[in-house]
Amino acid sequence: MTQTQNDQRLDHAAAEPEAVGTKGLLARMARLRVPFNQNTSLLIALAALVTIIGVQAPEFFGSANLRTIGTTIAIAGVLAVAQTIVIIIGGLDISVGSITGLTSVTCAMVFTSAGGPFPGLLSALAAGLVCGLVNGIIIVYGRVNPVIATLATLAAYKGIAQLVSDGRAQGYTGADPIFIFIARGSIAGIPTLIWVFALIAVSAHVLLKYTDIGRNLYAIGGNDKAARLAGVNLNRYIIAAYCLTGTVAGVAGVLLTAKTGSGQPVSGSEGLELYSITAAALGGCAMQGGRGTIPGTVLALVLLGVLENGLNILGVNSFWQNVAKGILLVAAVVIQQRRSGERRIGLPR
Repeated sequence: MTQTQNDQRLDHAAAEPEAVGTKGLLARMARLRVPFNQNTSLLIALAALVTIIGVQAPEFFGSANLRTIGTTIAIAGVLAVAQTIVIIIGGLDISVGSITGLTSVTCAMVFTSAGGPFPGLLSALAAGLVCGLVNGIIIVYGRVNPVIATLATLAAYKGIAQLVSDGRAQGYTGADPIFIFIARGSIAGIPTLIWVFALIAVSAHVLLKYTDIGRNLYAIGGNDKAARLAGVNLNRYIIAAYCLTGTVAGVAGVLLTAKTGSGQPVSGSEGLELYSITAAALGGCAMQGGRGTIPGTVLALVLLGVLENGLNILGVNSFWQNVAKGILLVAAVVIQQRRSGERRIGLPR
C-alpha cells in the first residue's frame, strides 16, 4: 500500500512540470491572440452596428454619408493614433484637446499676420511640439503622474488659447487654396482629411511594429525596470513620445482650422481627449502600458464614428453620444483589466 502511494506521488510530481509548462504555453498563446481577438470582436461589433443602422436608415450607405464619417473621425483619429503610442509606454495625455485648440488659434493668427498658409502650418506644429515637450519634462523631471500632469496642462493650454484669442474664433482661412484643399479637397476621390489621417496611422504602425524604437516603446510600457537594465534611455523615449503627441495635436489643430475656416480656441476641440482615449482603449491598448496596436485603434475609431453618425441619422439626442462613449470607455478598460489579471481595487484576491 505504501509503495503504491509512493508511486502515485512520484507520478504526480513528474506530471507537474508538464502541467506547468502546458499552462505557461497556453498563457503565452492567449497573450499572442489578444490583438487578433480584439480586432475580430471590433469587426463583429462594427458589422452588427452597420447592419442595425442600415436596416433602419438605408441612406446610411450613401457615398456622401460615408465620406462624412471619414472626415468626421479624421481629426480625432490622428489624436487617437498619438494617444496609442503614449498609452503603450504606460502614459496618458489628457491635454491633446487643449493643444489642438491652442494650435488652431496659433495657425490662424500667424496665417493672418504673415499673409500665407505655410507660416501658419509650421507655427501650429511648432506650438504643438513645445506643448508636448512641456508635458514630457513635467512628467519625467518633475516626477508627476501623467494623468495629473496633463490634466494640469489641459487647463493651462486651454487658458492660453482663450487669452491670446480673447475667447473668440481668430482669422479666416476659408478663402486660401491650401486650407480649402485640406478641408474639402480630395485625392483619387478620397478626402484630404482622410489621407492625412491614413498617413499618420500607417507611419505610426510601421514605427511600432517594424523598428527598434517601437520595440523599445513596448518594452518601456511592459516593464520599465527591465527596459532600463537593457540600456533603453527611458527619459528620452518618454519625452519624445509626448513631443510626438503634441506635434500630432498640432496637425489636428491645422485640420480643425481648415475645416472650420478659423482658429478655434475651444469649439471643435473639446472632448477630443475623451474620444482619443476611448478609441485607444477600445482598440486594445492596455491602460497600464505595454500593449496596443494601431489597427485596433483605427477599427475602434471607425466603430465610434459609425455609432455617432448612426445616432444622428436616427434622430437620437446628441447628448446620448457622450453617454455611449463613456460607457464604451469603461467597458474597454474593464475588459483590459480582466484580461491582464489586474487585481480589482477593494476586493481580496
